[in-house]
Amino acid sequence: MSPSTQGGAVTVRGTVVIDVEACKGCDLCIDACPPRVLEMTVHEVNTRGYRYPRLLAGCTGCQACAQICPDFVFQVYKYDTPLELPLEDQNEQ
Repeated sequence: MSPSTQGGAVTVRGTVVIDVEACKGCDLCIDACPPRVLEMTVHEVNTRGYRYPRLLAGCTGCQACAQICPDFVFQVYKYDTPLELPLEDQNEQ
């Protein structure tokens, strides 16, 4: 399943704050994310040398990432009202 898009916009129902420094790069969150809006960095690492997840637009606030993470790096916030973001602004949530 991918984020819902309509007319050049994406519907965002939540957001995630990621503690990049606590992440060990296990990738469990990437596979657990139903809307597939998490991706691992490729050329960036935290101060401990681990790749970390980056949030793309389309988060539903489902908390799957927070539930599976062994290092508790996610804080999930679900919006009361979904937001419609233009596709060009999708990484600025």
